[in-house]
Amino acid sequence: MTHTPDITRPPKELIDALKEIGAATVSGTLGHMGFRNPHMVGPVAQNRGKSIVGPALTLQFLPQRPDLFTEGEYADPETQLHRHVLYHAQEGDVVVVDARGDMSSGVFGDMMSTYFKGRGGAGIVVDGCMRDRPNVEKLDLPLWLRGWTPNYHVQTSIYPNAVNVPIACGGVTVIPGDIIVADDDGVVVLPVAMASKVIEESQKHHDWEEFSRAKLMEGGSLQRYYPLHDDARGEYEEWRKTNRLGNRS
Repeated sequence: MTHTPDITRPPKELIDALKEIGAATVSGTLGHMGFRNPHMVGPVAQNRGKSIVGPALTLQFLPQRPDLFTEGEYADPETQLHRHVLYHAQEGDVVVVDARGDMSSGVFGDMMSTYFKGRGGAGIVVDGCMRDRPNVEKLDLPLWLRGWTPNYHVQTSIYPNAVNVPIACGGVTVIPGDIIVADDDGVVVLPVAMASKVIEESQKHHDWEEFSRAKLMEGGSLQRYYPLHDDARGEYEEWRKTNRLGNRS
């Protein structure tokens, strides 16, 4: 019997608050806190307009070695760890896969993706590929990938080695349970311990950006409104008194 560890999921209120904040704002806020590049390079949005926030279930692939891995596509399925990461899926979870940037191995296909969506999974991030694109696209499951391949997961050069361990995905360290924020700009990894501060700082940024965007659309000065100049601070505070964004508790 194969055993793999579960994750500790962050409080729901953190997830809900982050759904109001885009990946770019979270990334920029983390950058000001010393996390210079929390953005995964490689996986890109496969279905435009989708955004997700959720805890990371992680799957690590390694290069195949004959003495360590000899399985075929369907040989003893319950030993295949790409299945086990999905067994942990709860509503709102995000599967994050270190597939080593491999472009010839389809980590998940139609059936696995259907199972994951049926369990309420929020989305999948793969530093590599998936397969069965025509059927997977029908699921409308948010995906961030490097691409697609007709090959199955262990057909060529990698194999699943571990579930819910620290991984590197797109050049970023991902700890199981980290919060994934992803949209059309890309995928950002947010440590749970930083989430409350990021939400607080991001909300301030978001509010004055809404004010500045409105002023710029009216033909206002870029020097005055982006970034918000101290001279415009009073104007912004007056706007907050009557604007819905400024009245959030």
